[in-house]
Amino acid sequence: MSNNTQSNTTTGTSTVWQIVGRLVTAAIVLAITAFFTPNFTINNIWSLAIAAVVLTVMDYLIVRFTGLHASPFGKGFVGFALAAITLYFTQFFVAGYSISWMAAIIGALIYGVVDYFIPGTQQM
Repeated sequence: MSNNTQSNTTTGTSTVWQIVGRLVTAAIVLAITAFFTPNFTINNIWSLAIAAVVLTVMDYLIVRFTGLHASPFGKGFVGFALAAITLYFTQFFVAGYSISWMAAIIGALIYGVVDYFIPGTQQM
C-alpha cells in the first residue's frame, strides 16, 4: 500500500518537472528561432516566457482536439502548417511578440530544425 502512494507521488512530481522542462525547451527553441528569423521579434524575456506558455498550450489543445502535433516534423505538411499558424497567432496573445506571415513560415522551418536537435520531447 505504501508502494502505491509513493509511485503516485513520484508520478505527480515527474509530471510537473516534465511540464517545466517542456516550457524551458520551448522558450529556448523559440528564442533561437526568433534570432535567426527576419521580421520575428520578441522584445524581452517576459514576452518570451509567455509566448512559450502560449505555444505549449496551443500545441496541447491542437493535439487534444485533433490528434495532430504542431511540429514541422510531427505530421509532414500539416504539422508544418500548424506550426506556422501557431507561431503567427501567438502574437495576438502576447505583448512584445511580433511576426509576419512570411516570418511564421520561415520560423516554422527553423523551429522544426532547432527542435529536432535539442534533446527531449515536446509532445504532451
